[in-house]
Amino acid sequence: MLANSQGRLQDRRPLSIIDIGSNSIRVVVYEGLARSPTVLFNEKMLAGLGRGIVSTGKLDPEAVTRSMEEFRRFRSLSAQAGAEKMYVLATAAAREAVNGPDFIHRAEDVLGTEIRVLSGRQEAYFSALGIICGFHPAHGIAGDLGGGSLELVDVAGEAVGDGITLPLGGLRLQDMAKNSLPQAQKIARAELTRAKLLKTGKGETFYAVGGTWRNLARLHMQMTGYPLDVMHHYQLDVEAVAPFLRQVAKGEVEKVKGIEGVSKNRRSLLPYGAVVMQEIIAAMQPSRIVVSALGVREGFLYSLLDEEARKADPLISAAEELARLRSRSLTHAHELVDWSGKAFRIFGIDETEDEARYRQAACLLADIGWRAHPEYRGKQSLNIIAHAAFIGVDHPGRAFLALATAYRYDGIFNDGVSSEIKALATPRYLERARVLAGLMRVVYLLTAAMPGVMPRLKWEDRGEGTLALVIPADLAGLYGERPAGRLAQLAKIINRRLVLAVEGGPSVTVK
Repeated sequence: MLANSQGRLQDRRPLSIIDIGSNSIRVVVYEGLARSPTVLFNEKMLAGLGRGIVSTGKLDPEAVTRSMEEFRRFRSLSAQAGAEKMYVLATAAAREAVNGPDFIHRAEDVLGTEIRVLSGRQEAYFSALGIICGFHPAHGIAGDLGGGSLELVDVAGEAVGDGITLPLGGLRLQDMAKNSLPQAQKIARAELTRAKLLKTGKGETFYAVGGTWRNLARLHMQMTGYPLDVMHHYQLDVEAVAPFLRQVAKGEVEKVKGIEGVSKNRRSLLPYGAVVMQEIIAAMQPSRIVVSALGVREGFLYSLLDEEARKADPLISAAEELARLRSRSLTHAHELVDWSGKAFRIFGIDETEDEARYRQAACLLADIGWRAHPEYRGKQSLNIIAHAAFIGVDHPGRAFLALATAYRYDGIFNDGVSSEIKALATPRYLERARVLAGLMRVVYLLTAAMPGVMPRLKWEDRGEGTLALVIPADLAGLYGERPAGRLAQLAKIINRRLVLAVEGGPSVTVK
């Protein structure tokens, strides 16, 4: 009997990372080293190691005791989950506290492995790699706000610029300002004048990393009724978010609609996160703020990949993995990628780089819902895809991926498909999702979702604006009323005259 279920990728070797931060410590077990990391297990503890470090110079004694107890549990959890390798990373509080070396020594004894105490430069570097890992491509300034420090670093594609570490982590800023938010604002403004890279990033994207900023974004989602509860690539308009930041920065967190969606343990640091964000916006004047669910841990994993693996597209990698796990035929999915691309070109539909990527991912994901009840395949597929832990895709792109499969099952003219997800898609994405779904609805009826047929289906120009979908003579038995009817629907979507034909036989006009 296999220890791993068939829902796991059998060629992956689990590994874990224990992240010792100034506010929280966390163990994350990953399915394996991959371009798009998948989490097997994740647990955190808000230890507060860095609380009071400004006044005492030491790690909080109670937090140290609690952390040691948790380290024993984390080590056991890592082993129980089958992690073949465990990495332990420590950041600002552990490297700066007077008793930091003693804490690290004790923790190494408990964990049974070496702890990598990251310098500020290393922390900034791995944060930048986390952004490179999670966005395709990444261009702008990455800011990782922890409990003890803020790391800022310039990212341009695969290139990482020089970073800077500032003492603006939530716990530290609260301590330095003696719980005064106006004083925190002054401190943040003064410290950020040292970050010259912010000026050079004017008009670019600011990538917000770290638990405080993620919870700030979650609160904004709750307040605005945002239709998708996915944090990665959540985008904030700089001008539109200003009133929200002002309210939180005044300490009026409990008055914000949706505050119950944020853990009580996290709420006290939200105003300090808002203060720092306000000052970054003032100093940098970014075009937009984009929230990242990936940070130092994922950046560290990315650093372990070989060069070829780094070059892989994270979205396509994840979509292919899901297709391997849940579709009837991965080969058929790849055939759909190629065939739909040719169809788009023949139809005269141009694609940007991202549109081509998203179409490819949608084809790979098209059949992941086949085990569901026929009446619910569309809804189930839409929910899985819209809320999947994908990276390398923005929220309108997620909507396109989800809608393409939903329309495939529920009909390309079905206006009842999720209004919330449709609201995220651009009109261009909505149209293309219907076209792609229309192609899927035709071709799945001709292939029975099995490979070998699609590469032999050809589009031929019959003149006067007529296109023929030609079935090979030896597969003439696949011709029928249902695929013909589906082709008629597609014809209406692309506004072209289409005919269904068998090679060597008469063509049939689709009306």
